[in-house]
Amino acid sequence: MAQSGLQRPTPSPAAPSAGSSRLAGLLAGGTYGNELLTAVTGGLLIVLLAALGVTIVRIGSLLWVHLFVGLLLMGPLALKLSSTGYRFVRYYTRNPRYVEHGPPELALRLIAPIVALSTLVVFVSGLVLLFAGPSSRRTWFPIHKDSFFVWVAFMAIHVLGHLPAVGAGLKADYGAALERDEYGVPGRSGRALALAGALVLGLVLALVLIPQFAPWVNAQPHFHIHPPRPR
Repeated sequence: MAQSGLQRPTPSPAAPSAGSSRLAGLLAGGTYGNELLTAVTGGLLIVLLAALGVTIVRIGSLLWVHLFVGLLLMGPLALKLSSTGYRFVRYYTRNPRYVEHGPPELALRLIAPIVALSTLVVFVSGLVLLFAGPSSRRTWFPIHKDSFFVWVAFMAIHVLGHLPAVGAGLKADYGAALERDEYGVPGRSGRALALAGALVLGLVLALVLIPQFAPWVNAQPHFHIHPPRPR
């Protein structure tokens, strides 16, 4: 997970050797590269989550958009969880580079498990609803809705805490880094490829599952935010 302010890496005294593999170049960047990837992925998620929020306001008429954006989000979310999970594992297994880089702020570390768990519950329950169809609303919709409210509350704190890092990450990898000053972080191409790959993965998932939208869209005139009460 990125800290509230990105830390500048110490410039490496040695340039990569000519024999370094292209794969090693893509994966370069170390702790700061991981932090940049997390921050920029967070920026993409903010945009997609804002779009998802618009669909919730008018869920009746924008149900198919809600389903599509929800599936699209899964690729970038998987990348965000992977990058933060990798940093978590490396730090708590006492990797010297990650220990020296330091952990995120304490408040953000405390809410991180709730953010991660509620994210999984929201999207897994959403997938179950999608495949099971409108008949599953009585069972799965309350789980999806309640976990969503928990997720939004803690995600708002999470986003506000990381907002400075998102701006710094975008500037570092897609602004000043383009000028290649002495603080340019290796592995920018790899990070861009990972971000693009996550977005494409979510897009492919959404496109493949469009046929699953039909039962929900057909039930749209009868769709309400609250599931019907048993008679």
